[in-house]
Amino acid sequence: MSGPTVAVIGAGISGLTMSKMLADYGLEFTTFESSDRVGGNWAFGNPNGHSSAYRSLHIDTSKHQLSFRDFPMPDSYPDFPHHTQIKDYLDAYADAFDIRRRIEFENGVVSAERRPGGGWDITDQAGRTRPFDVLLVANGHHWDPRFAEFPGEFTGETIHSHAYIDPWTPLHLMDKRILVVGIGNSAADITVELSQKAMRNQVTLSTRSSAWIVPKLMYGKAADMNFRTTPHLPLAWQRKLMQMGQVLTASDPTLYGLPAPNHKFFEAHPTQSGELPLRLKSGDVTPKGNVTRLDGETVHFEDGTSADFDVIIYATGYNITFPFFDPELISAPDNEIRLYKRVFKPGFDDLAFIGFAQATPTLFPFVECQTRMVAAWLVGRYATPPVAEMERVIDEDTQKYTGHMVQTARHTQQLDYFIYEHDLRVKEIPAGLARAGQGAAR
Repeated sequence: MSGPTVAVIGAGISGLTMSKMLADYGLEFTTFESSDRVGGNWAFGNPNGHSSAYRSLHIDTSKHQLSFRDFPMPDSYPDFPHHTQIKDYLDAYADAFDIRRRIEFENGVVSAERRPGGGWDITDQAGRTRPFDVLLVANGHHWDPRFAEFPGEFTGETIHSHAYIDPWTPLHLMDKRILVVGIGNSAADITVELSQKAMRNQVTLSTRSSAWIVPKLMYGKAADMNFRTTPHLPLAWQRKLMQMGQVLTASDPTLYGLPAPNHKFFEAHPTQSGELPLRLKSGDVTPKGNVTRLDGETVHFEDGTSADFDVIIYATGYNITFPFFDPELISAPDNEIRLYKRVFKPGFDDLAFIGFAQATPTLFPFVECQTRMVAAWLVGRYATPPVAEMERVIDEDTQKYTGHMVQTARHTQQLDYFIYEHDLRVKEIPAGLARAGQGAAR
């Protein structure tokens, strides 16, 4: 099958899945990867610096929800595999579909410039510039750390959770006074690890907005197996039902001494942890609200208290960054980038983005359904609507997925996977096929 020449940026989850789908469709493509391995964020110790995995990391979404639909995780895997098992799984995926030979390893994209007549000039790390008809961006959005900014200056040691490997790397974190800022999954895991009594640390957890802390297990099974939304009822009704049932999950952070959330259940991304509540109730972790000021080793909190610390670990999320684009052409200020169906940028008929969403509860199948639409687009079986309609739908989808959520940089890309997948499979891809049949194909 003939078609456009395609460049894919990245061989993490999104780029790997996209490459597999392009191969399925017989398209000519080149995948550029700055590392010497596949896996992106899940390649522990990734030499390109894009992995945020720490040594003790286990997945928070169970394997039942996380598996690719056409390549399930092995039955031998536990419900919550270790990151090394996820990496083995991605390696097996790449080998099963013979993807590696299409990837240029240790040769990332330095510059992507759009040609006046359409298409892209891609300059790689080797200094070569090659033309491609279409560019597919899959460079991930969990590799450029975002730090909280507080008045004053802290004179102790500071790192972001992205750099955290274990209690001895990159900092020696024993017999220390440690402040963890943030309350996402990484903050919870790192707090739990460093607050073990054997580490002899004094650990404090500071949160600005607080968070509902949902368990990873319920009745002996992965808790996320009980979560599934339906497209056949209004999402607002379903959220209300989940809020009514919240008490059954014991997820109220005030039960454990943390501040009350500034949002209702499922109006922000919840934190999954079975161990953090135990650490808090055991007195191993001191809960605090937001930081108001830094003063040497002293940190002041909004409740009027203060304490001295040796180390601050910022687990405060990531920026969405495209270092290969001219920012005047494409950027994501405050993590906002307007994409039709989280894939297509209005006004660009030679560009698509893969994996740029915080999909609840699962990422791998979310990327799979995106790649099916992109591959169909590339071979003329799907066409996007006119730009004005794309912009209207972007506003509509933003309201549907994030209109009810706390308006922070963390939640700009939030969406419900089940609703999104149903929308693409039942509505959008068939509609795009009809548009393509009417001559709207690229």
